Amino acid sequence: MNDLFEKAPIPKAYFHLAFPVVLGMVASMIYNLADTFFVAQTGNADLVAGIALGSPLFSFMLAVGDIFGLGGSAVISRVLGRHDYHQSARISSFCFYIAIALSLVLTALLLLFEQPILGLLGATAATRPYIADFYRILVLGSTFIIVSLVPGNIIRTEGLAQLSMIATISGTVLTIILDPLFLFGFHWGASGVAFANVLGYAVNTSLLVFFMRRAKTLSLASKLAHISRPTLKAVVAVGIPASLTNLTQSFGMMILNSYLAAYGAQAVAAMGIVQKVYMVVMMVMVGFAFGAQPLVGYTYGAKNWQRLRATLRFDLKVEGGYATICAIILMIFAPQLIKLFMNQPVIVTMGTQMLRAMLITTPLVGFILVFTTVFQSVGAGLSALAMALSRQAILLGIAIVILAQFFGLTGIIWAQAVADVLTCLLGWLLYRHTFKDIQVPSSN
Repeated sequence: MNDLFEKAPIPKAYFHLAFPVVLGMVASMIYNLADTFFVAQTGNADLVAGIALGSPLFSFMLAVGDIFGLGGSAVISRVLGRHDYHQSARISSFCFYIAIALSLVLTALLLLFEQPILGLLGATAATRPYIADFYRILVLGSTFIIVSLVPGNIIRTEGLAQLSMIATISGTVLTIILDPLFLFGFHWGASGVAFANVLGYAVNTSLLVFFMRRAKTLSLASKLAHISRPTLKAVVAVGIPASLTNLTQSFGMMILNSYLAAYGAQAVAAMGIVQKVYMVVMMVMVGFAFGAQPLVGYTYGAKNWQRLRATLRFDLKVEGGYATICAIILMIFAPQLIKLFMNQPVIVTMGTQMLRAMLITTPLVGFILVFTTVFQSVGAGLSALAMALSRQAILLGIAIVILAQFFGLTGIIWAQAVADVLTCLLGWLLYRHTFKDIQVPSSN
């Protein structure tokens, strides 16, 4: 493990850690596209819109898991850089069991407050039956979704990204198989889509728990599940901003869907399809950014400043280059891509405009991901928090409200691009400030 993090050439170490995460993300991306395709084949715009409206709930669950998944892995990476293996075992065990407890509490709360939450998600008379079915099943299986984020992230701190990938792909393949079976074979509608997701995450989580036995410096032993207050604060200082990144994504989607709902179910359905296609680029970029995170955290913990800066330069080049190429290709073929899911002229027209508007700032989103994951890796909690609250919450919300007022539907569609530009500028300024504070020397 130490040779990989300390001595291997940066491109080799980077891709060794990142490629398995990227492949796992690609598997999830394929499922997202397949899921949207299967649901769209029903020809029921209300069903498509209902599941799209329920998507923020799924993002919320991932956000909760990120508190101790990404927070724990970031702290563990720095601890491993200092070779403190006893501490890494305690942190990993604590994060696993606290995630289980938190998921059970949230399950009860989400079931108790189902009706007001459905209203917040933007349910209408037409879409409420579908979103309600999707909501209940997903909530009942939320423990598997939330807990999977902990072993899935912390196991990568030892360089075991391949095992995390195997678990992710296994769960995803099962979900892809079950999705059409539950939709068209059993006719379970939105409930079937949610149930397929829950079963996939159940397999994913179970495999990750089994694979944790291969780890040498990590543990899931309950007797080790306690850490000091300063360590807990360090985990939460990274975990909450990381969580808010997903949570604000849910918030942003809720605002977007709420404003789009005024233009009918077709506008919401078109954006639902666009969001899925957009994942083709985004999930790979997220895979590279989070795949590199253990290397960044370990190098920072070891205080190897020269290697750290070289790693960050390489990360920015990979993200920016990949994003630019994919964005150009998808913008060219935007109409054809939308037609694959729902060949209705109105949806194709709106979807094409939405997809191109979203893709135009994709390279900037790649830089935003690097800035965000770096802040998480080095424990720059305030900078990570600022990034988490910006793109999908504060700046997007302000952009939607203002642009919708002046430009209507067109303004809503372009609000994300405006938020991306402003967030990237903020990230660059915080990046310079953070690295000045921790005194990472320049390559010169």
